[in-house]
Amino acid sequence: MKELIVIGDRVLIKQDEAEERTKVGLYLPQTVREKEQVIGGYIIKTGPGIPLADPSSLGEEPWSSSSNEPRHYLPMEARPGDYALFLRKASVEINYKNEKYLIVPQSAILVLVREDMENLASDDAGFNSIGDDDLSL
Repeated sequence: MKELIVIGDRVLIKQDEAEERTKVGLYLPQTVREKEQVIGGYIIKTGPGIPLADPSSLGEEPWSSSSNEPRHYLPMEARPGDYALFLRKASVEINYKNEKYLIVPQSAILVLVREDMENLASDDAGFNSIGDDDLSL
């Protein structure tokens, strides 16, 4: 069975189908919907992240190291299941098993919407919520 493997700092997104009708009931033609610069969708799969050079190989060419050594990556912020708003121009559309997907680099993602905010707070131990009372100019 074939498996789709996402490489590097890219994510595989199932695009949220654009609404054909506006809030006031006007129908939008396909050409208008395709011109949107920012679109959204659910992240299906993510790559491992940005590959990092092994610090012990400084001065050497990183690609010359043996393939038996484990690779290190700067992890991705995006996770499968997140809803992402991203720049359409940076995406590449593919068809896989009769489904349309978009491959998007992490740098093109503008914002993520994550349902499980409790785990996000525990993952970012150094991050605290900042209220309006905490801000001063």
